[in-house]
Amino acid sequence: MTNKIHPTAIIDKNAVIGEGSEIGAYSVIGPKVVLGKNCWVGNHVNITGNTTIDDGSKIYHFASIGESPQDKKYNGEDTKLIIGKNNTIREYCTLNTGTVQGNNQTVIGDNNWIMAYVHIAHDCIIGNNIILANGVTLAGHVTIKDWAIVGGLSPVHQFCIIGEHTMVGGQTAVSQDVPPYIMSSSGATGNRAEPKGINAEGLRRRGFTSSQIDNIKHAYKTLYRNGLSYAEAKSTIEEMATEHDELKAFVEFFQHSQRGIIR
Repeated sequence: MTNKIHPTAIIDKNAVIGEGSEIGAYSVIGPKVVLGKNCWVGNHVNITGNTTIDDGSKIYHFASIGESPQDKKYNGEDTKLIIGKNNTIREYCTLNTGTVQGNNQTVIGDNNWIMAYVHIAHDCIIGNNIILANGVTLAGHVTIKDWAIVGGLSPVHQFCIIGEHTMVGGQTAVSQDVPPYIMSSSGATGNRAEPKGINAEGLRRRGFTSSQIDNIKHAYKTLYRNGLSYAEAKSTIEEMATEHDELKAFVEFFQHSQRGIIR
């Protein structure tokens, strides 16, 4: 299977281009780029840095992939951007490499839908099957777990964690960690993220049973509605998780959360 490369594209001789990939007009591919099989790169795309993109990914026009971090501590180190399989990265997205002060790499998983004008900063870790709507802005060191959805024009503070199966509403500022399974949106007095219940419909679509969803609702009420302190709620949910595997996501979240949770 041959590649289809537009004659105006500039491909460094040291770049690796997988079989069956297509590169559009005026796109530039740097010397340390590895592009997998059956990838599609649109027009005027710049892919640079120590960047690896796995098979079947699509990158649309005018995206900037693998550029240096927007971090004043960065001093030209050879850090990485790793992008998994079957990702869709739409127009004008900017994805940066990592820093030596962080993970040395920014990591994007598989099957993600990254809409136009999204920024993913240095050292972010993005899981699988995630949707980032238009204009989402992730600061450095953000972690987003599998199946999360972040609404358009939402900024996420550095080092925040957004748990799996969550839904963050549009124009919602995330400055603390978002526990798994919940919906959040801006509150009545500002744009800061507040909990708004669990993402029940999303869980049903992904095969969670009614019993599992009920257990998650119980955990949500324990965390937010029963008047317990955070420490008391964590302890109660950890005990519940010994009998209900779907609650183990909360336990893992508690172990890694450092910024406190949205309230």
